[in-house]
Amino acid sequence: MIKKLKLILFIIFYLYQTSAFSKAVEEKDFNPKYLSNYLSAIISQSNQDNQESVKFFNSSKILINEHENYLKEYVLALVVNKEVKKSINVIRENIGKNNSNFFEAKLLLLIDNIKKKNFLQNVEILNELKQSSDNSNYHYIIYEVLKSYNNLFLNKEVNLNDSSKLGTLSVINEAFQYCYLNKKETDTKFKNLIDKQESDYSRFLFFRINYLINNNDFQSVKKISKTINILNSNLLIQQSKQWIDNSDLTKFNEIFSCQNESDIIAEFFFLISNFLSVDEDFQKSNFYSNLSIYLNPKFYFNLTHLLENYFDNNKFSRAKEILKSFNNEDKIYYWYKSKKIAQIIYNEDDAKKSLEYIEEKFQEYQNPTAKIIYDMANIYKRNKEFQKSIHYYSLVLDKLNISSEEYATVLYNRGSSYERLGEDEKSDKDLIESLKVKQNDPYVLNYLGYSWLEREYNIEEAINMLDKAYKLKKNDPFIIDSVGWGYYLTGDFINAEKFLRKAIQLMPRDPIVNDHYGDVLWKLNRKIQAKYYWQSVLNSKDSDKELKIKISKKLLEGLDES
Repeated sequence: MIKKLKLILFIIFYLYQTSAFSKAVEEKDFNPKYLSNYLSAIISQSNQDNQESVKFFNSSKILINEHENYLKEYVLALVVNKEVKKSINVIRENIGKNNSNFFEAKLLLLIDNIKKKNFLQNVEILNELKQSSDNSNYHYIIYEVLKSYNNLFLNKEVNLNDSSKLGTLSVINEAFQYCYLNKKETDTKFKNLIDKQESDYSRFLFFRINYLINNNDFQSVKKISKTINILNSNLLIQQSKQWIDNSDLTKFNEIFSCQNESDIIAEFFFLISNFLSVDEDFQKSNFYSNLSIYLNPKFYFNLTHLLENYFDNNKFSRAKEILKSFNNEDKIYYWYKSKKIAQIIYNEDDAKKSLEYIEEKFQEYQNPTAKIIYDMANIYKRNKEFQKSIHYYSLVLDKLNISSEEYATVLYNRGSSYERLGEDEKSDKDLIESLKVKQNDPYVLNYLGYSWLEREYNIEEAINMLDKAYKLKKNDPFIIDSVGWGYYLTGDFINAEKFLRKAIQLMPRDPIVNDHYGDVLWKLNRKIQAKYYWQSVLNSKDSDKELKIKISKKLLEGLDES
């Protein structure tokens, strides 16, 4: 809604400027079609139709010196359309003109110099970059970090200047600067970053391994590989482990080098792109993602971030285009590609064809990794084919250390599949065994406690489990819902309403939470409100057929007779 409003305001402003512009050029041989194409370019850009946007810009380039924002919008469109080199050339053609004094123009000139190792020329451009900043946090961060890196490249010594005030980003920059200079403290710098608890910094394990390989510390690399969670690590780390296990260590240096200035700046822009996508500023995120890829095209795995941006915005044709970059040489990313195509089929066609596609791709693997088998088990579980999911979870368990966290995770998933089939004894056995391996896992405690309450089995212990889960994860909406439902099943409707109200505030569209909240409101004699929440379940596209039948009965007969 906000994006549409911004676009409407732009069009109003545009039409005003167009009127004034037309008067200014009425004595020239001017074709109004240029203005129409410019407007079409802006609209296409807003809709992330990048190729169309560039096409319309190219057909209205006569306006480049006539309309104040034309050059900027054109350059942004070129970068997002993967035409970074062309965007740099366009900027160079317009140097010295007033319309080229914007932040992204200076940034493009700066990265062009980085690729050409013209770091001395960047000193002046950095001053221009600062002057053209809009004083936003992102512009400040980009300027400070690029200034510190350019000083590093010039002087060959660690230079953090004001970028040391950027929190964890400062720690990241320091690690890469030490790595660039190949200082012995680099390993510790990356390790301290990875060990930070406030967020997931496991991506930087790749760069730590890269550094160790370049310094021939293969023993440390093998030790690190043994600690990697083979089921829950991110794609880059899973692929890294496979390379290590296959003794294919040359792969690391083929895609990234700490001694390559462009590679380091590419990683920085990759981070900026991620920050922007979290803020749902996808156009800017795609801009910085494409700069990252331009600076280090070898690291094509970073295309996954750009792909996810398009996928999240239902731009499936662009996502499919990016997926062509992944081949079966790198097994982990090829499997990721297959899963993404299956998701696109699900969104564009139906669930049955999606499942058939991924089953066919799975059969191509003669010796699939534990991760691939685990993913297949999860896919069957999501499709409610619980017998098949149990079969594949069992295959994964045979490949795992029985005292590992991964083993506990798979037991939890198999146990919950048994529960969905009504095989309570097998479910309880798996879930209890999971808690023996990984004590106090809040999600296993929550699932088992909730299951026991539903069956009116071992109620006191079930409530204790839910209470323990809640203390461990007080802001988790699923656990809050379970605690509220526990109070409901034991007849404490006042406390049930308090917890379920909090759950619905955190997950207002979840059909199960709405169903639960409707039930407790009915018990509290707030029947009109109860029907409102039940109706929302009936209207929800996420509600399954069985739940909708149950809700329809409640709406007709009330809770006591349903």
